Amino acid sequence: MKGYLNMFKDGFENVLILQGMGSLGAFGCGVYKALVKNNIDLDIVAGTSIGGINAAIIASNTNKEHSEEILEDFWLELSEGFVDIDTFSIFFGQNRSIESLQSPFYYSFYPFIPSLSEAISGIKEVYHSNRIEMDVKVKQMKSFYSSAIFGNSKMFIPRWSPQYALKDPEYFIPQKWTFIYDRFPIVKILDRYVDFDKLRPETNSNIRLILTAVNVLNSRPITFDSHREQITIKHILATSAYPLYNFPWIEVQKGIYAWDGSLLSNTPLREVIAASPKKNKRAFIVENYPRNVDNLPRNLFEVYHRARDIIFSDKTEHNVRMSKVVSMYLKYMEELYQIVDDNFDRLQLADKQLKSIRQKYNTYKQEHGAEIKEIFHIKREELYPHMSENTDFSLETIKNSIKEGEEKANDIIVNKKNLR
Repeated sequence: MKGYLNMFKDGFENVLILQGMGSLGAFGCGVYKALVKNNIDLDIVAGTSIGGINAAIIASNTNKEHSEEILEDFWLELSEGFVDIDTFSIFFGQNRSIESLQSPFYYSFYPFIPSLSEAISGIKEVYHSNRIEMDVKVKQMKSFYSSAIFGNSKMFIPRWSPQYALKDPEYFIPQKWTFIYDRFPIVKILDRYVDFDKLRPETNSNIRLILTAVNVLNSRPITFDSHREQITIKHILATSAYPLYNFPWIEVQKGIYAWDGSLLSNTPLREVIAASPKKNKRAFIVENYPRNVDNLPRNLFEVYHRARDIIFSDKTEHNVRMSKVVSMYLKYMEELYQIVDDNFDRLQLADKQLKSIRQKYNTYKQEHGAEIKEIFHIKREELYPHMSENTDFSLETIKNSIKEGEEKANDIIVNKKNLR
């Protein structure tokens, strides 16, 4: 057993990469639980979108006992803010009033989104031959309408809520809105789950935290690194400010406005290599969106779903290949330098020339020397894919996602053990 535990402590930096989005982040919570229970110490945790929120909670609670339970408690608390619209059937006969609800987007930018009853009827018509799949998709559609109309009291509140009538100057002119949901609830929650004192450069005892975002004005990537700056609530809000969820951009510095980093890349491995270029790495990549599927889409909703999966799926293969190529070039440069050094007198090089060659080599190695030695892809299953699966914050779904993440990660770790 001792050798098994030590095989992840061999001089490599252990890196956890957490993708977004939405409720799918509960899967990453389960993955982290498995890493902790298998005594795998992390050196770097990186994420974007909800993966960035997970990463911040993990990094700031590293040295606390049962840190994995802290993250799980966060997810269970988020589920408390979910509105189960089926419970309204107590007040509305056969749920008719609720099922006639219209998505608020119908009145603004998305006129093709039908009422809930129409959406459910469409699902039943298409998937009537598979009752289990039909029921799952109906549940997911209801979760979308629930989140869109009621928000989540632990995460975000819609601006049309009566509480904003007097304090929002644009309350009655939605044509001027640049966002729909106020995220003040998640700020209060994160203040309890994130220890910001541990996310500062001088606190090196904790895991290094790397979050990603994108500059709204120039489309350039933004990286927040706890070894280079104090991570605050605005950085966490920026990394998870997904505009197509209708969240507001965040001004992280004067004149710099940021959105969710998944707009550029949902798998921030490249940013980890750039931030920590010296040590070779072992990466655990949490994949919320599958790269490979067995069947073609059967209708337009499945087409849109598959397109979204491709947009947000892991695309780090090129980064891994390039890290190996750079390592090969550096090794070649080292061999050439050694030849030059051994034949210094015969080549009649000046000391200044040799010193310059050595300095250039050292600089290149420090800036680009890290190689990804091992990657473990921990992939979420999609038995019944649906566009709104990432809006289901119900307690049952969150618990199942955490369980799945833990089981998938544990299987991979045990597999690694059996290969030794």
